[in-house]
Amino acid sequence: MSLRRRTVEVLVAAGLLGTALAPPAAAAGEGQAHAVPLRVATYNIHAGAGMDNVFDLDRQTAELRSLDADVIGLQEVDVHWGTRSQWRDLASELAERLGMQVSFAPVYSLDPETPGAPRREFGVAVLSRYRIVSAENHEITRLSTQVPNPVPAPAPGFGEVVVRVKGLPVHVYVTHLDYRADPSVRSAQVADTRRIMAEDQTSERSPVRQILLGDFNAAPAAPELAPLWQELTDAEPGGPTYPAQDPVQRIDYVAVSKDSVRVRDAAVAETLASDHRPVVADLLLRR
Repeated sequence: MSLRRRTVEVLVAAGLLGTALAPPAAAAGEGQAHAVPLRVATYNIHAGAGMDNVFDLDRQTAELRSLDADVIGLQEVDVHWGTRSQWRDLASELAERLGMQVSFAPVYSLDPETPGAPRREFGVAVLSRYRIVSAENHEITRLSTQVPNPVPAPAPGFGEVVVRVKGLPVHVYVTHLDYRADPSVRSAQVADTRRIMAEDQTSERSPVRQILLGDFNAAPAAPELAPLWQELTDAEPGGPTYPAQDPVQRIDYVAVSKDSVRVRDAAVAETLASDHRPVVADLLLRR
């Protein structure tokens, strides 16, 4: 079965997503014998805590495994950040548990509380079954949560990796846009995102395959997101993603470059392992 259940009720309680969705290889049909299938997902993991605010990385590992995704974008990832996540490196630990490669892009990297301890970091990450051939942590406009009276300024935390999928280079970006009601910072972040992705388009021979994963903190029709849809296709999973319990809005996205990646299907997974629900999508990559 493919992801045709375009509804939040997608038969995805803890272990069922893997049985409800076909393996990525099944997506190679539909008259596109030369297209390469890829399953991707995005998930705001709430620093390892569920909707109940209980830190439980075992629970999140099980949910991520059930997605059966080749590439996963994660937001709100703690790396030795604090007591809420037991000072653990969530990016590396999830990658090891899932048998995937990892690239972590911190938004914040602070001095440790104890001399000699690891730096306290918080940001986004990409997990990949395919080899990560390069990685970069781009700066975009941000309004810091770590300083008093912040002003919008460039800051890191827009992660990009290039993975090689059956010989094809694929640019995967993971982002977490500003959460505030005022859309001005998100508007600047969208402009920064388009600029960075356009630079990759002009620096390589076409087709340049691009996938943007993230928590955009805005609904699909939000005016500040409109520029993104000029170059990207929203996977449109057909259900809300936030809050995880009784969700009312879709703020988590899989978006792909229009000419080089096709969305075969997408869905929202029903789970309370975080305060968001993950989005999973089956894609076809143009050769």
